[in-house]
Amino acid sequence: MSETVPTPRVLPTERDAGPFDPPRDITRMREARPVCPMVFPDGHEGWIVTGYEAVRQLMADTRFSSRQDIGILHVPFETPGMPTPTEPSPQEPGLFIAMDPPDHTRLRRKLTGAFTVKRMKQLEERIIEIAERQLDELARLAPPVDLVKEFALPVPSLVICELLGAPYEDRETFQVNSAKFLEKDVTIDEKIAAYTALMTYLTELVTRKRATPGDDLLSDLARHDDLTIEELAGIGFLLLFAGHETTANMLALGTFALLEHPEQLAELRADPELFPGAVEELLRYLSIADTFYRYATEDIELCGEIIPKGSTVVVSLLAANRDPRRFDKPDVLDIHRKARGHMTFGHGIHQCLGQQLARIEMRAGFAGLLRRFPTLKLAIPADEVRLKTDMNIYGVHALPVTWTEPSDGTA
Repeated sequence: MSETVPTPRVLPTERDAGPFDPPRDITRMREARPVCPMVFPDGHEGWIVTGYEAVRQLMADTRFSSRQDIGILHVPFETPGMPTPTEPSPQEPGLFIAMDPPDHTRLRRKLTGAFTVKRMKQLEERIIEIAERQLDELARLAPPVDLVKEFALPVPSLVICELLGAPYEDRETFQVNSAKFLEKDVTIDEKIAAYTALMTYLTELVTRKRATPGDDLLSDLARHDDLTIEELAGIGFLLLFAGHETTANMLALGTFALLEHPEQLAELRADPELFPGAVEELLRYLSIADTFYRYATEDIELCGEIIPKGSTVVVSLLAANRDPRRFDKPDVLDIHRKARGHMTFGHGIHQCLGQQLARIEMRAGFAGLLRRFPTLKLAIPADEVRLKTDMNIYGVHALPVTWTEPSDGTA
């Protein structure tokens, strides 16, 4: 399907259709031309892919490379103060999400055993315990409180620190620097400084793990003699970064969405069996990690369009997950929907390794929060909640909430 639409010259990011919906221009683009040419701010003639079927095909096709070192990285939005790249970025050791086979295969294979469904199920009881302990802390506070600071961020941070064997008291280091790294409007020097600080911390951590291994995931990886310290630090960066930023944003934004859909919230409280399906629907509906990039290594036909070799391709998972060709009434939050098949965790060889861990954390977090705080509500008007339109992972900067009396946790 292809219609004449104005060629976009910047990636729309303003949430002008509401805090949970794609930008209107993204939706119009998907309906008119799911695989659409785009002129980037630096003049590059690239593409943006928004349709569900096109996104799924693209992410399964390894001719669309994930590497950033074989072509100049063209950014689809204005970056004030950041110079236009004149050469490809170097490949960073260990960052396998920015690699293709066989490098990607070699590194990812080291981790697959740690993230099996069976292994994650074994962790579930501990994750529930961590969530409940944090809810105890929340119940001791006098409302209103910021749910991001007091619950949504601590839970996944505690989980990933325990999984990796990183001291929880170090969380300030990685939380501040990972947030700075995600900001869209910071200078290149600030981004480099944040990344360097994270990598310095992780290099020191994995060096200690290699010298004195413990009972944790990084120690298990450090036992592999064929992994360098630099590769271990790079893998650690991906796990630490993805392991707390994404889940923290889902817990906060998901709670915001449920509070704005009280009929769905009431059903969830009445029937806890709905939580697994509700988590899948929230993942589809919110799609917080919404934009990815690929590089066409040859001329490739995609859903009737020819994408020329050398093109940077922007992939919108947010648009794909709201495609009415795949999901009935996609802009409606429906906790009864069979939402499996959503693209939130990607597709193909780069599908998210930690997706089972994220699901368990969200089920434990949402179920515990709604059970323990039956009168939970926003403490400010919904239109005053600060949205992360300035960040590369969507969410809320803060979520002020209040309640009357929390339950004792035994219900």
